[in-house]
Amino acid sequence: MTDLNQLQLPASFLALFVPPGRIRPTESREHMLARYEFCEDLAQTLVEHARTLLWQLGIAEEDVLERIGLGLAEESSGLEPPEAQWVVCRLAELLGWPLPAPIPGRPGGSDGETGNP
Repeated sequence: MTDLNQLQLPASFLALFVPPGRIRPTESREHMLARYEFCEDLAQTLVEHARTLLWQLGIAEEDVLERIGLGLAEESSGLEPPEAQWVVCRLAELLGWPLPAPIPGRPGGSDGETGNP
C-alpha cells in the first residue's frame, strides 16, 4: 500500500519525537503527521491574533510570543510542551519576528527545549 499523503515533515518537528541519543522517532509517521498538521494549522491561525495583540496592546513582538506561548503551555491546550514551543517558533517564523526564548513547560513536562521550525 502506498502512502497517499506525500507531505514531508520538517526536521525541526520530527526532532520532537526523537529522544536524545537516538536516531529514530518514537511515534508512527501517522501520529507525527497528525500532530504536525494540528500544530501547523494552529500556528497559521495565530498569525492574525498575534498581529492584533501587537497593535492593541502596544507591546514588543517577543512579549506577544511569550503571552501566546504561556497559553499554549497550559495543559488544556492539547499540546505537549515541545509542541507548544514549536508552534511559537513557527508563529515567529510566519510573522518574520525573531525566534523566542523557550517557554516554561508545565509541571512534569519537558524543559521546553526543542528545535526551531
